[in-house]
Amino acid sequence: MNHLLVIGRIFFGICIAGIGVLHFIYPGIRPIIIPDLTNIPSRLYWLVYLTALLLIITGLLIVIGKKFHTLSLIMGVVFLALLLFGHLPVFLSAGPQNSDLWVNLNKVLALSGGFFLISTINAPRPENRILISLYKLAPVGIYLYAIMLYNFSVAHIVSMNGVSTLVPKYIPFPKFWTFMGGIALMGSAISIFTGYKTEKIMLLLAAVLLIWLLSLHLYYAVRFPQWKEAENFVGVITCMAFCGIALIISQRWPDNTPVNIPS
Repeated sequence: MNHLLVIGRIFFGICIAGIGVLHFIYPGIRPIIIPDLTNIPSRLYWLVYLTALLLIITGLLIVIGKKFHTLSLIMGVVFLALLLFGHLPVFLSAGPQNSDLWVNLNKVLALSGGFFLISTINAPRPENRILISLYKLAPVGIYLYAIMLYNFSVAHIVSMNGVSTLVPKYIPFPKFWTFMGGIALMGSAISIFTGYKTEKIMLLLAAVLLIWLLSLHLYYAVRFPQWKEAENFVGVITCMAFCGIALIISQRWPDNTPVNIPS
């Protein structure tokens, strides 16, 4: 058993289940799923609970490693649709100055890629023609993740003054670490797109993301748990998911094909 692959899958599953749990604590659909849907009429609130249950069940199945392939594949398509028809129109309408919308857009992009990658882990041969067609989308998952890395890397470098304020006060030289973080993300994205030493670089990226999770995201989640309805907690679990995706890629490169799809 590949322990790093298992850890990566578990990290991702915890994130998805955690997002689902938030729907039982805070009102409406969480912004990371669909923006601007926190105010939902009571007669339609069953949609919130349905969304929560779907995310929790999917996350738990991924964590335990049972019957997650088809569901993950479908969720990859769903999250890609949420990106194209939910997040992107709202972001374009609001304008690039809305950083929250931009961050969630990129997170959904990466989570869609993560679902596609998860769906390929020891996947059985699909028998359904629809699934065979959907599995043809799975190889794009790694590149959806890489696009998120690239976008965040550019933000670290271009908006260094603003991003550096997120570095906790106990860490010295915040601009230096912000710049180095941008370089790490940029290098990781380039590695995926070019195939250059991807296995080793993804392992290094996973280590970097784990350090960020513990030293930055967890720090803010503990200090300010209620900020923007637990957005710091979302930061913790999405960083965990991205760390998991990096581990998965590191163990599947270069043979990163989804399954032996029958013709």
